[in-house]
Amino acid sequence: MPQPQTISAQDLQRWLQGSEPPLLVDVREPQELALAALPEVVHLPLSASQQWLPQLEEQLPAGRDLVVLCHAGIRSWQFACWLMETQGRQRVWNLEGGIDAWSVEVDPGVPRY
Repeated sequence: MPQPQTISAQDLQRWLQGSEPPLLVDVREPQELALAALPEVVHLPLSASQQWLPQLEEQLPAGRDLVVLCHAGIRSWQFACWLMETQGRQRVWNLEGGIDAWSVEVDPGVPRY
């Protein structure tokens, strides 16, 4: 079974500043996104998958590098594995430690919860 690569918050920050940044996919719930968010994410809350699943290909264009995130990196890991296993995506990374790691390691202005 294919598994996503992990990426640290600091490495993701560098990648986002480059010429070909990845697409960020946030799988947290809307109330979590309201507490702390990164700019320009595709929001696909796992609990609402029935709503966004029909448009998944439009939301996540083929050929884009994807970095999936959640609060601590567990839900995003599961979703990243699912993308690779069922959707045939290959260029998928999981943000190690989730948005909480981003708050600690990169941007303390992003609230922790």
